[in-house]
Amino acid sequence: MPIRWRDAMDRALYGPDGFFVSGSGPADHFRTSAHASPVFASALLRVVEQVDAALGHPDRLDVVDVGAGRGELLRALAGMQPAARWRLTAVELAPRPDDLPDEITWTAEIPSGVTGLLLATEWLDNVPLDIAVRTEGGWRYLLVDPATGEESIGDPVGPEDAEWLATWWPVRDPADPTDPENATATDARAEIGRSRDEAWAGAVRHVDRGLALAVDYGHLRAGRPVDGTLTGYRGGRQVTPVPDGSCDVTAHVALDSVASAGERVARCAYTLSSQREALRALGADGGRPPLTLAATDPAGYVRALAAASTVAELTDPAGLGGHRWLWQPVDVPPDAVVAR
Repeated sequence: MPIRWRDAMDRALYGPDGFFVSGSGPADHFRTSAHASPVFASALLRVVEQVDAALGHPDRLDVVDVGAGRGELLRALAGMQPAARWRLTAVELAPRPDDLPDEITWTAEIPSGVTGLLLATEWLDNVPLDIAVRTEGGWRYLLVDPATGEESIGDPVGPEDAEWLATWWPVRDPADPTDPENATATDARAEIGRSRDEAWAGAVRHVDRGLALAVDYGHLRAGRPVDGTLTGYRGGRQVTPVPDGSCDVTAHVALDSVASAGERVARCAYTLSSQREALRALGADGGRPPLTLAATDPAGYVRALAAASTVAELTDPAGLGGHRWLWQPVDVPPDAVVAR
């Protein structure tokens, strides 16, 4: 029976046999920045150190990873010998991995009273959301058969979703000669990001002081994709997004809407940057090592060349470099925690 996409995604991703709950974990199906290179973890370590300094090196510094997968990122941070007062917490619905280091806490809920860094790397793109299609009568929910992925048109969108669409996903004028790509306003799809706004605002609300940092694929109001971004991943390949639990189902994030929701909670201005800008500000510039190093230190040259290669992957705008970083300070000066 067809149901709304938000319900189908929730069941497929987070139900008892859902993609993120059962099985070996997302690392077997798609590549994230955390999986690609230790350079990413090293850059985030610098973020943690900046937050730590901005907070005056508190007795307990929280590092909370929301949507932690199987704890890959926190494992990397734990291996960098962090200070004993750092508290590493993985937030994930899957059972705790047997081989997870003891110093990493595993929980299904975001802890309250976070003082430090709350990190969400490719979490928001998997927060279930409704999808709508524009008809002659206005926006209507798009339904999906969870077993086949076949779509059909459902009821008109509710008042809250209609308000979100009017604010954050405008339908452009098909007669506008400056906007030739939007040839018709009656077949446009929209991914209603209200659920992501609520999820991010809820996460930011758990931070007492410090930084909430989201890293994800996304788009802004002026450039919403007419056909949407919904897709699936299985076994390292992009596949049709059938919400039957066998694959990841994901859609890019309306980051300006999410950011606005978090800003209202934090009462502090946010910053959006590209992954390239963020990593370079954190010291990962991806520059090729000088050839003279090959003569004086061949092994060091090979290591530096490998590091430059991985940075290139992390900053490639056609791949992982397409991520945007959303920096949301909470009760700290923005300049102290946002890498520039």
